[in-house]
Amino acid sequence: MVIHQKLLKVFALLIFIFADVYRTDMNREDFGNIMTVRTRPPALVVPKSNGYRDDEGESNVEPHVGLEFDSAEEAQEFYSDYATQMGFKIRIGQLYRSRVDGSVISRRFVCSKEGFQTNSRTGCSAFIRVQKVDSGKWVIANIKKEHNHEFETSGEICPPRIQRKSFPTPRSSSGGASRTGIRSHEDDSPSSAVDLKRLKKEEMDGFGGPVAEPCKGLEFHSASEAYKFYYAYATNAGFRIRIGQLFRSKHDGSITSRRFVCSKEGHQHPSRLGCGAYMRIQRQESGRWVVDRLQKEHNHDFDTPTDSNRTVSVASKGYREESSSVLENLDLVETNGGLSLVRRVRESNVGSNWYNLLLEYFQSKQAEDTGFFYAVEMRDGKGMNIFWADGRSRFSCTQFGDAIVFDTAYRRTSYLLPFASFVGVNHHRQPVLLGCAVIADESEESYTWIFQAWVRAMSGCRPVSIIADQDRAIQNSITQVFPGTHHRFSAWQILAKEQENLGALLSMDAEFKYEYETCIFQSQTNSEFDSAWNMLMNKYNLRDNAWFKEMYRMRKSWVPLHIKGTFFAGIPVEGSLKSYFSNILTPQTPLNEFVIRYEKALEQHREEERKEDFNSFNLQAVLHTKDPIEEQCRKLYSIAMFKVFQKELLECYSYVGIKINVEGAISRYLVQKCGNGDERNTVAFNASNLNISCSCKMFEFEGVLCRHALKVFQIMNIRELPSRYILHRWSKNAKYGILRDVDSGGGSQDFKALMTWSLREEAKNYIEAGAASLERYKLAFEIMQEGRRNLCWQN
Repeated sequence: MVIHQKLLKVFALLIFIFADVYRTDMNREDFGNIMTVRTRPPALVVPKSNGYRDDEGESNVEPHVGLEFDSAEEAQEFYSDYATQMGFKIRIGQLYRSRVDGSVISRRFVCSKEGFQTNSRTGCSAFIRVQKVDSGKWVIANIKKEHNHEFETSGEICPPRIQRKSFPTPRSSSGGASRTGIRSHEDDSPSSAVDLKRLKKEEMDGFGGPVAEPCKGLEFHSASEAYKFYYAYATNAGFRIRIGQLFRSKHDGSITSRRFVCSKEGHQHPSRLGCGAYMRIQRQESGRWVVDRLQKEHNHDFDTPTDSNRTVSVASKGYREESSSVLENLDLVETNGGLSLVRRVRESNVGSNWYNLLLEYFQSKQAEDTGFFYAVEMRDGKGMNIFWADGRSRFSCTQFGDAIVFDTAYRRTSYLLPFASFVGVNHHRQPVLLGCAVIADESEESYTWIFQAWVRAMSGCRPVSIIADQDRAIQNSITQVFPGTHHRFSAWQILAKEQENLGALLSMDAEFKYEYETCIFQSQTNSEFDSAWNMLMNKYNLRDNAWFKEMYRMRKSWVPLHIKGTFFAGIPVEGSLKSYFSNILTPQTPLNEFVIRYEKALEQHREEERKEDFNSFNLQAVLHTKDPIEEQCRKLYSIAMFKVFQKELLECYSYVGIKINVEGAISRYLVQKCGNGDERNTVAFNASNLNISCSCKMFEFEGVLCRHALKVFQIMNIRELPSRYILHRWSKNAKYGILRDVDSGGGSQDFKALMTWSLREEAKNYIEAGAASLERYKLAFEIMQEGRRNLCWQN
C-alpha cells in the first residue's frame, strides 16, 4: 500500500514537470461562496497526453487519491477545472487545523449542491479532501465522485471576434482577496472606482454601434470602462445591470475584483428573480482589469433591446457605487433621447388583476361579517398597499395582540403576490391571524402605511413586541408607528446575514464558531457580552468589519441577553412561529386559487383552535404532585399552557435554593440544579407583597413562572400563586366570556374594546342560532327584548 502511494506521488510529480501549463493565479473569492466555473461542451476539451491541462487551462486528469499539489489553492483550482468539464460547481468545505500550532493541515472542496441550506441544494456528497504532508505538498487523501443530481450541459463559447488577452501574473503582495458584506466608502485606486457621476456621450462613443459579447479574458483599462462595456451589452440585449460585490486584498485593502450583476439578481424585492447572470473583473499587476468569471444565462425574459447608439447620462445627483442602499433606489430610464440614472418613483409591484380580485372578496366578506375591515392606499388613482382583517382577527387582537410576528415570507423566494401577515400566539400556543397585507413596494412609506392601517383596525392597539425583518425601512416604520415596542429581528434573516458576512469563518473555523455562539447565547450580563464580542473582533481581525460593527449597535434587537426581558409569548429566540399559511399559500399560487386557499388555511387553524377550546373546558390534565399550586393552575390554564407550567413545577423538585442576601423585606436566593454547579440563577423574593423575579427572565419572556421562582415559593411555603403570575391570556377563558370572572373594581374603560368584541362574537353565534328557523327566531327575539329591558333598568 505504501509503495502504491509512492508510485502515485511520483506519477503526479511527473505530470507537473512535463505539463505544458498555462495558469493564472487569480485571487479567490471569500470562502463559503459558490464558485461559478465555466462549463464547456466536451467536444471543446482537447486532451493532451503530456500534461494535466490543455492550453485553455482545463484539467484532463481525473482526481484520485495520492494526486499531489504545491498548495491547497492549486488543488482547489484543479478540482474547479475538473468540475467545469463534468458540468457541476464546487464550494470550499471544512478545514482542519493542527492541535499543536493551529495551522491548516487539511481542506475539503465539495459539490455546490452539498447540504440542504437552500432549496437548490440536494445533499450531494461528492468531494475531495486534500491533506498537507511533511514535504509541504498537499495530497488528495479522500475522494467521492458520485453525485446525486444531474450535471449541467449548457456551455459558453467565447466569441471569436474578441481577441483573448493574456493574463498577467497578479502581484504577489495581494495575498488573495477578502469579501466584504458591506462595502467600504472609499478606495485609493483610481482605476478601481466606477465613476458613474458623469458618463457623458463622448465617453460612450466607443461602445456605439454593434456591441461585442463579453467573454473570459477580455481586458479593460479601468473598472469604469468595464462597467460601461457591460452596460452597453446589457442595453443591447434587453436587460439592466447593477453593481454587485467587490473584493479587497487582505494585505492593503485595495479593490482586487468587482462583479456587475443582472438587475434581477437576488430576492430582496418582488421584482427580482434570483438571476445568476453576472460579469466579474479582476485587477492585474499591470493595472488593467480582466474578465475572469462570467455567467451569461438569465432565468427571465428580456425587454425589447434598446438602440445601441443610445448613451448614458447620469443625473446630477448621481450615486456612489459603494452604497448598495442608494443603488437599489435608482434606475436607468430614458430621458431626452438618452438614459439617466434617476431615483425610482414609487410604483406598485402588484398586478391590477389582484386588486380586482381582492376588492371583490372584501366586499363579499363585509356583507356577512360586520367586523370585517379593509383599507387600500391609492396613489395617483392607482392602487398601492392593501390591508385587511376580519372580525375574528380583530377580536383575537384584543387578547393576543401583545406579541406579534410580521411575516414577510414572500421575500425569501419569488412569490406571485407580495403577501404578508400579522400573526400572534393564542392561549393554546397556536398561531392566530391578526391581519393581512399586500405590499406594493418595500419602501418605508409602504410599511408605515400598513402598520398604521393595522393600528386603526385594532382600535389603537399597539404590541409590546414585534418580530420583523431588520431592513432599515421596516425598522424606521416600527419606530414611527409603534414607539416603545421592542423590535426583534427575524431569525431566518439573522442566519442569512451571518452566512453572508461570516460564512467563511463559521464553516471553516470551528473555534470561531464555538466562541461566536458562546458569546451570543451564553452571555448572562452586558459586561460578559461586551467582553466576549471585543475578544472576537480582536482575535479574528473583525474590528473593521462593517456588518460586525452594525450588529453590535443593534444588539438589543437580536441578542438573547437583551431580548429575554421582554414579553414575546415564548416564541424561541433562535426561531419563530411556523408560517400561518405554511404550504397552502405557495410562491406559485395562481390568481384564481388565492382566495380559496386563503380561506382553507383560515378554517384549518380556527378548527384546531376550537378543538383545543373544547378540550380545555371538557378534559382535565393529570396531576403529578399534591402541591395545591398545581391544582390551582390546572383549573385556570388551558391544557397546552398547563403542561408548560407543570413541566417547570416538576423540574423545581430537582433544584436547591440557598438564601444569599437579605435587604429589608427582599431576600435573594441562589437556585441551582442538584449536582450541576454550572446552571445558577438568582431569585429575588419580597415577603411583604409576594413579588418574585428570576435572573432567567422566563416569566418576563414567556409569561409563565420558571422552576427557580417556584422553588423559592416552595421554600417559603406559598400554597397559592398570586393572580398576577397567571396571565389571563394563557387561561382557558381567554376568549369567550373572558370578563365574567374579572372583578368589577377595574375601570370599565380599560376593557371597552375587549367587551365590545366579546359581545359581538357572542351575538354573532346568537344570531346564527336564532335564524335557523321561524320558531327559533321568535324565541331569540323575545329573549333579546327581555335582556335589553333588564339592561336599561339597571342603568
